Order: sequence, then structure tokens, then C-alpha cells
Amino acid sequence: MNKKILITGADGQLGRSFKNIQNNNQWAGFLFLNRHDLDISIKEDIEKVVKELKPDFFINCAAYTAVDKAESEKDKAFLINDKAVKNIAEVCSDNKISLIHYSTDFVFNGESGQAYLENDKTNPINVYGKSKLAGEHSIRNKEKLNYLIIRTSWVYAEHGNNFVKTMLRLFDSKEELGVVNDQVGAPTYAEDIAECTLSLIEKDMINDQVLHFSNKGKISWYDFACEIKNLTSSNIKINSITTNDYPTPAKRPKFSVMDLSRSIGLGINIKEWKESLRDCINKI
Repeated sequence: MNKKILITGADGQLGRSFKNIQNNNQWAGFLFLNRHDLDISIKEDIEKVVKELKPDFFINCAAYTAVDKAESEKDKAFLINDKAVKNIAEVCSDNKISLIHYSTDFVFNGESGQAYLENDKTNPINVYGKSKLAGEHSIRNKEKLNYLIIRTSWVYAEHGNNFVKTMLRLFDSKEELGVVNDQVGAPTYAEDIAECTLSLIEKDMINDQVLHFSNKGKISWYDFACEIKNLTSSNIKINSITTNDYPTPAKRPKFSVMDLSRSIGLGINIKEWKESLRDCINKI
């Protein structure tokens, strides 16, 4: 019998990526809900939907992801990234539904020179990171809940608002561009996250753990922009700048590469970042 999978945040980058690959996963039946279908900040609404649809798995792709805006919208960020997540965790626990939730490399302060392990100390330096970490705690502190938290980083897709789409837009409108070269991390194609998630569900590996997943690589935003330029044969000039040259409301970790050993050990297919970026740009 098919597993029934409920996905919130259906109109976001990750939600739409699940839609793109659903036909490749005939073992599952998918139910997609956007913010208009379900307000996850209202627990009673979640309970009603769950009792009606009776899913086996609840994949929460809904999140507040505006990193800079979160500095001035702290209450909204915590409402979606923590309080709503707590609501989902409680309903899933009460109804014996497995919960898959996504977190971020921004739960770390970026001061390490080594790739972060799942159990390394967290210490976020901006409101967004703090709200996502609070959401993690709301899940991990809930008793009798089967869960998986996947931390990922620098997410992009052929749809939605992201670094790749922004670069492509700027390439068409500018002759020269400055991109930060002293923040290092790993980009992640949203479709790869979706494939990873479904692989773990199919292998029955949703067992109360935090897992790091990104594409393979360790690059700066400048490196990322240069590769986008190469793949699109753009004539734009890209200049390397520092974080101080481009101040933002929210501080960013200088180094947020995550260790992927645990994911690799589980047999998850992890692509190189350039390969996934090429796939994405080809679709655009």
C-alpha cells in the first residue's frame, strides 16, 4: 500500500521540487498544501487537516526564510519557524505521524574552520538562525514523536527567489557586479533535497535524528556567481568583495560548510555542486 505523504509549503522552492519528482516515486501518494490551504500557526487547523487526510508522513517545507527581514520581523520569523513547528510536532505526535522538517546551516556561528557535524555546538548569530534552532528544539523536545530534521544550506531552484535566479536577473541588467568572497558554504539544489528526503522515507530511516545534507563542495558566494556566469556564457564582470563592502541587516556565518559523512553513510546520493547547478540552469 502506498505511503501517504502530506507536504506543507507546497508553493515554495522545496515544495515545488517535490511536485516535480512525485511521478518518479510511485510507492507514495502526495498531498500538497500551500499557506492558503493550511495556516500552520493554528494548531486546530493542522489537527483538522490531519484527521481528514490521515497521512503517514508530514513533510514541513513551510518556513520564514527572509534572513535580513527577520531582523525587523522577529515575531513573524519565530511564529512560522518555531511556534508553528511546535504545533505540527504536537499534532504529529498525537496522531503517530512521522515528521520531516528542514533547518539550516545558520544555526552555527561560522567561526569553525572545520565542516560542522550534526552534534556540534549551535550558536546562531542572526534572528533567522535563532528561529530555526528554536524550531529544532520544539521537535526534539516533543515526546513520542518520530522525526527527521534535515539541515541544509544555500538552497536554490529554477523557481522562487534565490541566489541563482537573482544572478541571472542581474546578468541581464548590469555590466559589472560585486559578490562577497569571504563567506564560505555549500549550495544545495532543492530537487536534490527532495530526492534525499524521499529516499530516507522509502528506506525507513526517519528515526529521531538530525542530518546534514547539501551538495558536495566548499565555495564562496563569489565562486557560486562565477560558475553561474560560466554556465550561461555571460559577459558580465564579477568583482570579489568582502562582507564589509556589502553590509546587510543580518550577520552571516563566515564558514557554514556541513559535514556530510552521516548522509553518505546512509547511502544517500550526494551530487557535486557544479553538477546540480548545471541541471538547474538547464531547466531554467
